[in-house]
Amino acid sequence: MAVVIVESPAKAKTINKYLGKDFTVLASYGHVRDLPSKNGSVDPENEFEMKWEVDTKSKKQLADIAAAVKGTDKLILATDPDREGEAISWHLLDALYKRRALKKSVPVERVVFNAITKTAVTQAMKEPREVDMELVEAYLARRALDYLVGFNLSPVLWRKLPGSRSAGRVQSVCLRLVVEREMEIDVFKAREYWSVRSGFKTPGNDEFESRLTSLDGKKLERFDLANEKDAANAVAMIEARDFSVKSVEAKPATRNPSPPFMTSTLQQEASRKLGMGAQQAMRAAQKLYEQGHITYMRTDGVDMAPEAITAVRDAIGDRYSKEYV
Repeated sequence: MAVVIVESPAKAKTINKYLGKDFTVLASYGHVRDLPSKNGSVDPENEFEMKWEVDTKSKKQLADIAAAVKGTDKLILATDPDREGEAISWHLLDALYKRRALKKSVPVERVVFNAITKTAVTQAMKEPREVDMELVEAYLARRALDYLVGFNLSPVLWRKLPGSRSAGRVQSVCLRLVVEREMEIDVFKAREYWSVRSGFKTPGNDEFESRLTSLDGKKLERFDLANEKDAANAVAMIEARDFSVKSVEAKPATRNPSPPFMTSTLQQEASRKLGMGAQQAMRAAQKLYEQGHITYMRTDGVDMAPEAITAVRDAIGDRYSKEYV
């Protein structure tokens, strides 16, 4: 029997239904190891050697996985298809070898899928690969940088800004962006300008609004009406004249649908329309992903699962007729 490792228990239940009784699907509950917070967990003088320890909350889960793989025919690492998912697979494999829970002779496969659907999961099982060490090394570099920067910078932040939690590669860059934006605001010089609009009626009493774009034969630029006096003079000149519509020009317009969500646009729309914070939005999206309703949401891509596109096309045809597909 093959053992499949995923990240979340909800995902494990769904995938177990798709794969059947020949597979045991277990959840790692995310990362199983991390760097201890004490000094020396990353050694820059010794080729950036990193000392890992199993999280207290992960000890039971790792023990359950170790027990399950002792008699397995194959280990399949099916964590998420991103850098962190690759790192979790690498950590699991390394921890199992160090515990001697997994024999070197047992085949190990890495599979990834961008949607929790039966088609996506079964197809992924047919296309296994090895753990991508380039992604793992990218994770290790990021984690080491996080640790080395944060370990030295966080105490400074705690002294200067009581209540702050931590500093690192992300927070430091964000702070710089905020500071640079504040500096731009400080040197910005506000300028006043006015615009003039007028309401009109057609012979059929249809109302429309028109914006003043030229005055005395001169096209108006943004700052030409620099104050209330200039605007009042423009209004007085307009009110002294009669107006008529000389021509109406109609132009064809096209509107394209918005692309599928990626991480940033998902968070923006969740905030704008639903008032959700980034963490709340991602938790909701994670549940939808684990239940097979959406494709993977931690991405800069806009690809959708082929079966999702087929389902959408079928729904449009059923609801609005085939001519709208």
